Amino acid sequence: MSKKKDTPRPLPDTLGLPPTGADSHAHLDSEGIIERLPEVMGRARSTGLASIGQVFLGPAAYHANKGTFAGYPGVFFLMGIHPCDGQECTGATLKAMREAFAEDPRLRAVGEIGLDFYWKDCPSFIQEEAFRVQLALAKETDRPVVIHSRDAAKDTLRILEAEGFSGRPVLWHCFSGDAVAFLDRFLANGWHISIPGPVTYPANHDLREAVKRIPPDRLMVETDCPYLAPVPNRGKRNSSLNLPYVAEKLAEIKKCTPEEIVRATEENARR
Repeated sequence: MSKKKDTPRPLPDTLGLPPTGADSHAHLDSEGIIERLPEVMGRARSTGLASIGQVFLGPAAYHANKGTFAGYPGVFFLMGIHPCDGQECTGATLKAMREAFAEDPRLRAVGEIGLDFYWKDCPSFIQEEAFRVQLALAKETDRPVVIHSRDAAKDTLRILEAEGFSGRPVLWHCFSGDAVAFLDRFLANGWHISIPGPVTYPANHDLREAVKRIPPDRLMVETDCPYLAPVPNRGKRNSSLNLPYVAEKLAEIKKCTPEEIVRATEENARR
């Protein structure tokens, strides 16, 4: 008996989504993407993308690559020291970040910052100190924060609440894993939730159930490219152009249309 073949999925730029969506979190300066940036940005509108949040992992990456995006006004910037690089959060680094936020209106948020207890690259006490001083920077510069938390949701939540971020603009990036158990607390604190490609993975039932409980005005969508490619491209290098596949899954879960998802999540990201 011949093996049944999967039905090919349509390419994302053939789905006909309105060019109003926002990929709230992407690493467009990654190797393998930045070289293809003209192609990616050239196809962006046809896949339903109006804006992309480009994450710079520290001031060195920001200064090295910010000019690459000069011709792409739909790209806005985030900058922060990733928890795995907490040792790099020195006084000089913070000074450079403070100056950049003061000078560049495209820098819209401090992030991704937080805690990561999965990788062992940086001791937890250094991660926590780097997290706290960057939260202080966000307050000082009046910017939202974008959270990275892996296997550390309880402690990340504890620090955010202790530092007075209940009611302040917070986006929980790549919502999944142990963070799902704290969804009600995140929502009570007024925070936003960003959903990545793994929501399309068949075994990810808990995440899909959590998505049902997120109000439309708190929901965002992301690719985190080049990581976490959604089905049907799981295991491949991810791209912002895959955002429609995530939007389709969210629409299925929320029982609405993909067009409604891309419009609502872009509005949330812009706001």
